Amino acid sequence: MRRPLIIFLVINLFFISLLLHAFYTLITLLFEDCSADAIRAVDIPAPNSSMIDARPQHIPKIIHQTWKNETIPDKWREPQRTCLELHEDYTYMLWTDEKSRDFIAAEYPWFLDTFDSYPYPIQRADVIRYFVLAHYGGIYIDLDDGCNRRLDPLLSYPAWVRKTIPTGISNDAMGSVPHHPFFLRVIESLKPYARNWYMPYLTVMFSTGPLFLSVVWKDYIRWGVETESARVRVLMPDEYKGKFWSFFLGFSGSSWHQGDANFVFWAAKHWVFLTALGFLTAAVVFIIGWVCYVKVYLRFTRRGRGKYIPLKKRDTWPVVVVERERRSSMSSEEEYAMDDITRIA
Repeated sequence: MRRPLIIFLVINLFFISLLLHAFYTLITLLFEDCSADAIRAVDIPAPNSSMIDARPQHIPKIIHQTWKNETIPDKWREPQRTCLELHEDYTYMLWTDEKSRDFIAAEYPWFLDTFDSYPYPIQRADVIRYFVLAHYGGIYIDLDDGCNRRLDPLLSYPAWVRKTIPTGISNDAMGSVPHHPFFLRVIESLKPYARNWYMPYLTVMFSTGPLFLSVVWKDYIRWGVETESARVRVLMPDEYKGKFWSFFLGFSGSSWHQGDANFVFWAAKHWVFLTALGFLTAAVVFIIGWVCYVKVYLRFTRRGRGKYIPLKKRDTWPVVVVERERRSSMSSEEEYAMDDITRIA
């Protein structure tokens, strides 16, 4: 039984290695706390502090937002107003569906076919924010994010994103200098990730949304970043919103979510249970596979190839002695017939 066990384990280890290689980034993302690149409260000057003007400002004063046309829904006019009134000295750029497509066609024609092929409008709204940050630089803000204070302290970092819960980063608030290597990596990665996962929520998240961005980011920082200018800093949850010193205010959003999002949210909430269930299922599959493999192996060795499987060493010697004595009294025809019976058995 030692040989079939080794073969079975090698086969299983091979497939496990393939799975680990395919999902390595997602697995490591579960344990990423962003602490190495975090923008913490102690790093941020207080509103109206004189230290703000003393800090270098790398990111240009541009605010980008997206909507399908020039008419902003009533529920998002208030968050838009808070950002505009706090940043009158910033250039404001609203990217409509028409402007977005014209921009891609003019500046990035190699991506136009992929841009047009996306089945959901939110995917085009996702990708345009990556392209305009890579092209113009500035700060992108979702329409359902209002501004609680001026964003000037965030201009000091060549690129920043925000941490999301339970893991990874989000694409609803980001900043960058033009042509930052991370956002160049993001737009280069869009084509390979343009796949249909047959569930709207998963398709959006994996192809253009926060999960796509998180995977590209994790790969980007995996081996370290060579220079400070290439680094991507991470705005932590308390500095993002929810505190009186936070940069942003939360309003109702997620207009693109469909029914399958409820299942995904439930799975994210119960990920520990689902992980345990996955390991249990894998153990059951392993046991069933082992039993089936042993049965097939034994049937093949006994009947398919006609080989005789010997008894354990401690049991063979008396059998061999008796067998020799019995064969010595047989004629050659009887001994040949006995060999045929042994092979069939």
